[in-house]
Amino acid sequence: MEIKRRKFKGVLNILSFNRHFYFYGAIVLMLIVMSYLWFSWSTTLFWIIITAFIYGLLMPLIVSAYVYDFSGYYDFNWLNKMNLKDTGTKEILNINAGFDETSFILKYNFPKSNLKVFDFYNSEKHTEPAIIRARKVSLVYPNTQQIKSNAIPLSNKSVDLIFLLSAAHEIRSQEEKIQFLKECRRVCKPDGSVIMVEHLRDFSNFLAFSIGFTHFFSKNTWKKAFSDAGFTTCTEKKFTPFMSIFTFFSKP
Repeated sequence: MEIKRRKFKGVLNILSFNRHFYFYGAIVLMLIVMSYLWFSWSTTLFWIIITAFIYGLLMPLIVSAYVYDFSGYYDFNWLNKMNLKDTGTKEILNINAGFDETSFILKYNFPKSNLKVFDFYNSEKHTEPAIIRARKVSLVYPNTQQIKSNAIPLSNKSVDLIFLLSAAHEIRSQEEKIQFLKECRRVCKPDGSVIMVEHLRDFSNFLAFSIGFTHFFSKNTWKKAFSDAGFTTCTEKKFTPFMSIFTFFSKP
């Protein structure tokens, strides 16, 4: 399976999956320009509004291009620096929310390990147009299993490593997040861990996505969810100013 990504694939995905946002944004922008031409109102205010709109439309694309196309995120150099062992006895789980761009790359990086892929997408709960469109073009790793977020079909203490790569934020309810993470902890071996990569609801992502940063959750929200699920130790590394790599352990 070819794992090399096309140039600008990340930003083109963002533009395609969120085209409704840009369509309506362009309409509003056109109406603002027309109202300025038809009615007499402050030129300064007009340019402030126009600048804000253009910023809101373009900045998410610029940041997405940086994060997903130029930062090396999908090269997984950040993962190689973690010095994780690849052995024939290692059990790895990759869980996505209906859009999978990482499983084939993970298998490339862990060729000896046994990789299982689960998808917790729920069409009744996860109704955002972006994720629906993403599912239509998503690669499907062989034997990917559809699961419920509160029921991972694996035995207790059977997994060495769980990956949640830009997926867990699709679980909007805090209680559902906790139940999902409890399942992750249940299937983790005593020395197992969960690696989660996420944008955060912080100042950097506010500058990048404006009001769209509310689609993500704060560091404290995630830490509380993992703590309530029984994880005892957490480390965080920034991958670009806009993404964080969390590693959670179930024992000190």
